[in-house]
Amino acid sequence: MRFVDEVSIHIESGKGGDGAVAFRREKFVPLGGPDGGDGGRGGNVVLVTTTRRSSLLELRGHAIWRAKDGERGGGRQRTGKSAEDVELMVPAGTRVFDEETGELLADLTEEGLRFVAAKGGAPGKGNWHFKSSTNRSPTESTPGEPGVERRLRLELMLMADVGLLGFPNAGKSTLISRISAARPKVADYPFTTLVPNLGVVDRGIEGNFVVADIPGLIRGAADGAGLGHQFLRHLQRTRTLLHLVSLGPDELDPPEERYSAIRDELMRYDPDLATRPERIVLTKVDLVDEEEIAAARDAILARATGRARPRVHSISAATGAGIKELVDHTALDVQRLREAAQADGPSVVQPPGVGPNA
Repeated sequence: MRFVDEVSIHIESGKGGDGAVAFRREKFVPLGGPDGGDGGRGGNVVLVTTTRRSSLLELRGHAIWRAKDGERGGGRQRTGKSAEDVELMVPAGTRVFDEETGELLADLTEEGLRFVAAKGGAPGKGNWHFKSSTNRSPTESTPGEPGVERRLRLELMLMADVGLLGFPNAGKSTLISRISAARPKVADYPFTTLVPNLGVVDRGIEGNFVVADIPGLIRGAADGAGLGHQFLRHLQRTRTLLHLVSLGPDELDPPEERYSAIRDELMRYDPDLATRPERIVLTKVDLVDEEEIAAARDAILARATGRARPRVHSISAATGAGIKELVDHTALDVQRLREAAQADGPSVVQPPGVGPNA
């Protein structure tokens, strides 16, 4: 399935049904009086979060979503039928923006959240509401209120505990295929991963955590080079980062230069992202000797200044060396960060109209 993480849609809620003007006419009920009923409520357009979708692809081919109008009221104070809501299923992690103003309307991060993006028009009142001691036969009613039209931009940010980042061909896809059931394309040339991939690392009774394999970044990613903004965005919800640096023989720049280049892109894109907990992972160590591994580790750590000293791991996806240790330490990081997040309480305050029963 194609991965789509940004889409624009036009939505229209339904108009409320008009109130009716009617009078009671029965053989044995003289002066029956007004009995025009109210109209029905116009349909809402509602975004509903689900974890069973991981892309906005289903919305791309349908640019306009309209809810139906409420029905007109009837005689005998019969209320018109309210229109059904139009529900759009979106993946967890979807942010909703007003495309005209750029305002963030909702951040849908959990399963089952409902955001009323366009509220249906209120129903009109029938003439029986206007009966009084001085007006026994009112002929007035009110029309239903119009619906709401707006244009939305939906932006998906993957929900993952761990983000894998690094230059193209650093071994991210190979690593995620070794530690999870994800099966991204793996080849011995750069840019084999063109879209983010999610993998669940299942550790049995010890729980699991979700890893996001972000396509290889390049210099200038923070300015949008190589779809940099789209890819960097998916790192913003991660709790911790695994920064992969290849020691393969095909690399042109020294490992510390590539490490610093990615760190600079993170800082330029989002300074908060650059302070995220990080482990440095030297990959393809089966292709070099211990002296080269030690030199690369020392050179990279010399560049990691101004913050807590990160841990450096050496792994080989070909032989499996170092992978279990990396997974065990990462799982402990995720557990600690989850506990800290629970202690701090929710980090996102949802605006009015968002909730499981909105």
